[in-house]
Amino acid sequence: MKTVLVFKTSVSNNGKVQGLAPFLNRLINTNGRWNFDLEDCDNILRVETESPDVIAIASLLQKQGFLCEELH
Repeated sequence: MKTVLVFKTSVSNNGKVQGLAPFLNRLINTNGRWNFDLEDCDNILRVETESPDVIAIASLLQKQGFLCEELH
């Protein structure tokens, strides 16, 4: 069963999304999907996966210099 995780981020443009894509693709398995909603004021990252790992996702973005906080 897939879980949808939603994060508030500081990723602000498509160039930054493209820079993160290889890291997110490695972290989110082939059955998962991720996308950013940069039109949203919180620059939302949505992750749909069968193996959710909130800490790993947040850490990945933080190591790349972005704020990342799960929304509940």
